[in-house]
Amino acid sequence: MFPSHPGTRDARRKRALRRIRDNIARSGHHIYIVAGEETPRFAYTIGVSEAIGVELILAGACFYSNRVVVQIINNLVPRLKSGDDWEASRFDLAGLGSFILRKAHASWATELILGALDYYAANEIPALQIVPDKTCWTIDVPDMSAPSSASTEPVWRWLHEAWTYPVPKKARAATDLAALRGKRITEAMRWEEEEWELFSGAGPDIAKDELRMVPLGTLLAVDETLVPVLELPIGEGLWRDADPDSEWQPWRRSAQGDRAGGSGEIE
Repeated sequence: MFPSHPGTRDARRKRALRRIRDNIARSGHHIYIVAGEETPRFAYTIGVSEAIGVELILAGACFYSNRVVVQIINNLVPRLKSGDDWEASRFDLAGLGSFILRKAHASWATELILGALDYYAANEIPALQIVPDKTCWTIDVPDMSAPSSASTEPVWRWLHEAWTYPVPKKARAATDLAALRGKRITEAMRWEEEEWELFSGAGPDIAKDELRMVPLGTLLAVDETLVPVLELPIGEGLWRDADPDSEWQPWRRSAQGDRAGGSGEIE
């Protein structure tokens, strides 16, 4: 791919700024959704600070689709503008969940809301983090009230560190909500050069609404015992038990040609 011509980049930036201005004029704010490669998705507002002095950030929260993330923010903004006390309130949004807001440390805000800083030509803008309740919490939701740190929020470590694993940093993994809440991953398959399946139980038994696609780095960051799955050839897999001392074992082929683990065939 050839690098973009400076004139092309400038024209693209002007279009983006015009779109932001139009959205702020029409609805009072613009929403940026940033889908990183090794870093979890996050969303933030531009324009809310003009009314209440802060922008909003929803970081991680892969429980929600992009569409629902937009709905959450669009439901919260008018309540804040109407004077709801964000420090004392739990925001119950019909059909979307329950949320609290907490002040984001400046180190997080300056790393994540770059578009807002650029738009307002500012070095710092106060921000509030949108935090889902425990029923919708996942391992990619950081505590942004504390300074940004790879030691306390390893899923977000690549905001500060270079990618070091021997696979592309844009590699993705299909996984399940139980794994994304910390349950031990026991099944691993590699189907494409940059695609894995990493499940906390039998893949065929996981309900469709429990499945999520996340950066592979999200799971690697919280469980270094997953590193052996990076060496899998395409079409091969590993399994292990839920016991923390269990080690990875290769899937074997049954007589019928199906993959099988230590306890029998996989349908």
